Amino acid sequence: MVTNSSLYECTVMHNRKEKTANKFYYKYFMFYLDLDEIDILVDKLRLFSRNKFNVFNFRDTDHMVFDKPGVKDNILKYLKDQGVDEEIGKIMLLANVATFGYNFNPVSFYYCFDRQGNPLCVVPEVGNTFGELKAFFINRNNFNGKEFNARLQKNFYVSPFIDHDIYFDFKLSVPGDKLNIKIDDYRGEARIFITRLSGKKEELNDKNLFKYTLKYPLVTLKVIGAIHWQALKLIIKKVPFFRKNEFLELQKGALAKWKT
Repeated sequence: MVTNSSLYECTVMHNRKEKTANKFYYKYFMFYLDLDEIDILVDKLRLFSRNKFNVFNFRDTDHMVFDKPGVKDNILKYLKDQGVDEEIGKIMLLANVATFGYNFNPVSFYYCFDRQGNPLCVVPEVGNTFGELKAFFINRNNFNGKEFNARLQKNFYVSPFIDHDIYFDFKLSVPGDKLNIKIDDYRGEARIFITRLSGKKEELNDKNLFKYTLKYPLVTLKVIGAIHWQALKLIIKKVPFFRKNEFLELQKGALAKWKT
């Protein structure tokens, strides 16, 4: 059975541009899931489940939760709250899923399409290590035919080494055979941090899931481990940092993520 869902084998690059420069790369993989296909994939794939322990487990509560039972209903509520009146044809979610019971997403992306398959909007959903999520809405007025472009104020605690009120500069191409995502941090007109996510599309099947289980074991632990390792390096270099309980007035619009 042919599905819209797929995998991407990815390379992530982070480049800190301020006085204490720090640049690094790591490789991993992500799921690109049609939210209408998740239960179909559960029946199709041995290594994939929904809200039930498996090698790979899509948990609805790993994403934004309002008063709805599932991730699609919750994102539809969010879109309605943002004033989206158009009928949604398809929602694709680019994200990690729980691997051997653990998940962490520094950022997930909801790509939303109209009934004709045209890009309608994209919602980057940024997560931090305190179990908080914050969604950023980018509508079709910011789509140039190739990618969504928007510069939005962060007002969120992500990295303790970067101010809460800087701006995210999003350049988000619609995933196809290749993945090309750019998120830069700006303080005024100065670009202080560069993030690149690139990847190649792969079929979502048990063969590839088994391959990536071996190639990237405990992939979500690798993600959180890389974050803490780079943070430790910056602390050793005596880079100033903010604590979570500081500047609370600059932390706005976060949702507490439910724990499972």
